[in-house]
Amino acid sequence: MNTLDKLNVLLLFASAVLLAMACVKADRVRAWRERLNPSAPELPDAAFVCARVVFVALAACGVYTAVQGFGVSDGQSWDDKELTSAVRQATDDLDGYRFTVDDSGTPLYFDDYASLLEQKVTEHGGADAPQYGVTATSSDTDTPDHANLTVTADGTDTTFCTHIERTRSKKDDYSPPGLYGGDSSLTYRGYRIAVRLGEGEC
Repeated sequence: MNTLDKLNVLLLFASAVLLAMACVKADRVRAWRERLNPSAPELPDAAFVCARVVFVALAACGVYTAVQGFGVSDGQSWDDKELTSAVRQATDDLDGYRFTVDDSGTPLYFDDYASLLEQKVTEHGGADAPQYGVTATSSDTDTPDHANLTVTADGTDTTFCTHIERTRSKKDDYSPPGLYGGDSSLTYRGYRIAVRLGEGEC
């Protein structure tokens, strides 16, 4: 439970206390006052009515604020269901993903497999999931052709191991137009990736 959730629970508890105070009978309050201070003037019934209205109003505000707070908290962290759904959709989306690399072997459209996977998981998180907090951690044995990424997210202990395998795809090579519309001597090599999903850390 994060700090915001704890505050929301505390606010609900305080609201319950206020409602309990509003339900205390006037005669009981008068008896307490008389024992503590016998010379104190007697409280009129109107004072108890006003106090009950105030306590109930404060309790209602507290419950409303807590409910809104839980909604905000839900939008700031991932839960197991959200992450599971997002990772499955992301791996389905990336299976067969095509891309090209420059002369140094660096992909042209993303930084690395980890950043690509984080982006896809976040995209498939849904309206209730935050647009941040996803981490794909690379394995020490990763290579451009084989990668094992452990996916985690803020708010949940659920982890997934995503296996990525790159294969050469010559039909996806790309040659930009040459000068004055002629043939270009530059060719970006094409690749495709196959993605498999497992549970737990890689």
